[in-house]
This record gives sequence, structure tokens and C-alpha cells, in this order.
Amino acid sequence: MFFTYLRRELRRRRKAALVVASGLALGIALVIIVSSVSSGMSKAQDKVLESLYGLGTDMTVTKAAAAPGSSSQRPRFEFDAKGDDTKQSSDRVMVQGFQTLSSTTVDQVGKQNGVADAVGGLSLNVLKVDGRFKRGEFKQNGNAGATDQRGPGGGGATQPQGEVQGGGASFDVNSYTVYGTDVTKQDLGPLTSSKITKGRTFKATETDAEVAVVDASYAKQKKLAVGRTVTVSGTTYKIVGVSTADSGDAAANLYIPLKQAQTLADARNKVTTVYVKAADSQQIDSVKSAIQKNISGTTVTTSADLADTVSGSLSTASDLATSVGKWLSIAVLAAAFLVAGLLTSSAVSRRVREFGTLKALGWKSGRVTRQVVGEALVNGLMGGVLGIALGLAGAYVVTAISPTPTAQLGGSGGGMAGGPGGMGGPVRQASSKSLDIALTAPVSLSTILIAVALAVAGGLIAGAFGGWRASRLRPADALRRVE
Repeated sequence: MFFTYLRRELRRRRKAALVVASGLALGIALVIIVSSVSSGMSKAQDKVLESLYGLGTDMTVTKAAAAPGSSSQRPRFEFDAKGDDTKQSSDRVMVQGFQTLSSTTVDQVGKQNGVADAVGGLSLNVLKVDGRFKRGEFKQNGNAGATDQRGPGGGGATQPQGEVQGGGASFDVNSYTVYGTDVTKQDLGPLTSSKITKGRTFKATETDAEVAVVDASYAKQKKLAVGRTVTVSGTTYKIVGVSTADSGDAAANLYIPLKQAQTLADARNKVTTVYVKAADSQQIDSVKSAIQKNISGTTVTTSADLADTVSGSLSTASDLATSVGKWLSIAVLAAAFLVAGLLTSSAVSRRVREFGTLKALGWKSGRVTRQVVGEALVNGLMGGVLGIALGLAGAYVVTAISPTPTAQLGGSGGGMAGGPGGMGGPVRQASSKSLDIALTAPVSLSTILIAVALAVAGGLIAGAFGGWRASRLRPADALRRVE
């Protein structure tokens, strides 16, 4: 009897049922779209952070950079301008971005509670200066026998007085980055944010081999390829692979084994960064505190710290999706539930004679209430189905359009400004880099289940309004309505 009456009433009151279902559908669809866009924003931000950190890295340990202008940081080049119109080249290899840490720091970090793995890396910046020198013609002044009085005892030696004409020098300065990576632990660190697209990666046995992996963009710029060689400060490296960054800029132009990098920079047993993977993502804060407490003089940067440095339209859109979008969804849902409840209550009021007659025929108040709640629940489920369809359609449209919000990284100086592990430093701290990330709106199973729960909740709330109104009806109400 319940289902027969329910089916008849829903068919008879299709318009009213559609209005209630549509209101609930609008709220549920908005929740799905906002949730999926927020999820897409989160994935986009994770992709940005991966381009800085490296896949699987939870935090980095560094030491603050030395004060700018110190003599150790000033590049000095020496040339021997012999011969006429000579060309010479000189490289200056410098540690980039941070002060060095002892390699033993890697072992210390690895022994902290909650650390699953730790690996060190050394970030270098190479300034390459190519010079061309041209010997000029010496022209003597009129007093050919002028005596230079600067000699000891005032006697001095007779020196020709004149000037060099037509000589000079021209310089071409280039800068590129080199990263020394621990080839025995390549599943952690900045190279994991790139994938090998040509050739191969390092072998675990190549701890001190003269081999290199070159970034694809740099390889294209300098016309480098697998099998060719590249020379850094007099050492020739054979290129064994070409890597392509998953997003944004690569961590370095050139990757070489850690020991080779330490030799180039005269930084034996030194690293600039320790990459850390926590045993449990829930322990990141406690691991950070333990490292800072037990290893003095270090700075620990987590992905959450880096996320705070991301600005641009991606950050703005993410904030809107998580704050404004959340409250808008709540407001629309609350309004939809309220409207559904009021419409259901109003519909019950128009059915006074019907329910009064049913009570006169022996229906209990509970049975009438259950009937009204059942109708409202079905309306809610209909709204849920419609809302899920609209939400999926909206998420599909966002993914199909694939807007590209911009993420700006760095620009404020300090360790995080340029990214950890040499991905920042003097070169990249000077100007922030900008990434365009294609936005998607993935809809998860949990979001669908939340939508179903909201549909049921909306139906029950509407049924509660209508059931309360129906429970107050008396058989006499039907007679008064007839009169």
C-alpha cells in the first residue's frame, strides 16, 4: 500500500516534485563542482611543489646562505694574454644558494625518529668567461730616454714612455647550474621531478664517474645530445641521458655524480641540501622539530612552508575555491534544504482534506508522517541524481576548457624564495619564476558519496517539515475543508 500510494502521489504531483528536486540538485551540483575544482587546485599546487622539491621529498635541510659580498663568493678569473688576437676561456665553479653542510649531516638526519630516508646533494653555479685579447701597437712619446725614478735608491731604470693603441679585450660571460646527485639513491631529490626522455640515468656504480645527465631545454640551447661531451672547469663529462622536467623549470642544467661535483667545487665531503622523506606524512611536523632541535645551524623547509610562497592566479583561485566556494556551497545547500522543507510543508497544507480523510479511515498519524517522509525522500534522491549529473557535467566542462592559472615562485630571498637544494640561489632569487599549470577538476568516489548523503539529508529535512505538518492534522480538518 505504501509504495502504491507513493507512486501515485509522485506521478500526480510531478511539478511540485520537480521543483523540490531541482532546488536540491542545484546545491548538490555546486558542492560537486567546488569540491572537484578544489581537488584540481590542490593537484596543481602539488605539481608546482614537485617541480621545486622532487617527487617523494617531504622536507629539505639546508644552512642559510653566506652574507652577500664576502670575498669567497666573488668570482675571480685569470687570463694570460699572450700572443696576438688570442682566445681564452675560464670557469669559476661556486656553491649556489646555501652554505655547505658536512656529508655526515645526511647520516645524522637519517637517524632521526620518523625519517624513512635522507640523501644529500650539492648545487653549483658555473660562470664561464670566454675572452679574446688583441695586442695593440706601442707608440713612444717624444722623450725616449726619460728616466723612471721608481727604482730602488732613486737610481731607477730608463723606461720608454708611451701608450698602447688599437689593443683591447672582449668577454662573453655565460652562467649555468650543475647539480651533484647521489647516484646510489636516485628515488629522492630534485632529479626525480624530471624524467629521462633520451639515453639513461646514472648507474649506482658511477659514484665518481665522469658522466652527466643534461636537461632537455639546456641541451637544445647548447646543441648537446646523448653520446656527446661537455666540459666543466677542465673536466670532460660524457652525456649519458637527457631529462625533461615534469613541470616548470628543471632543478639544474646539468647533473653529475655527487663526488664529481664536490671535486669541481673543492668541497670534499660537503653538501648544500639534505632531502628527507618522512616515514609517515602525519609525522612531518614532529620530524621537522626533531631535526631543528638535534642538528643545530640548519633550516628545515617542508612542502607546507613552500606552499606559502606560491602566489599568482593559482593561489588566488585556490583560496577562492576553498573559502568562498565552501561557504557559497553551504549557503546554497542551506537555502535548498529550507526551500524543499517549506514546499513540502506547503504541499501537505494543500492536502488537508486528503490526509484528514485518511485519518478518518483509520490511518494513524505515524503512518501519514511516514508517507510524507517517503515522498520527500524520493524527491531528495531524484534531486541527488540530477545534482550528480549536473556536477559531473560542470567538472567535465572545467577539465575540457582546462584553464591555466599562473603560479609565481620565489622573489622574497632566503632559502625558500628560490626553492631548496640549489633550485634557488643567487641566479633564481634575483627573479621569481612563473609556471602555467593546466587545471583539471577530478571527481572522486568520496565526492559522489557525499552528494548521495546530501540528497538523503535534503529529503529527510523536507520530510521532517512535511511530517510535522501532517502529524498536526485531525479528521475534523477534512470536514472543515469540505464545508
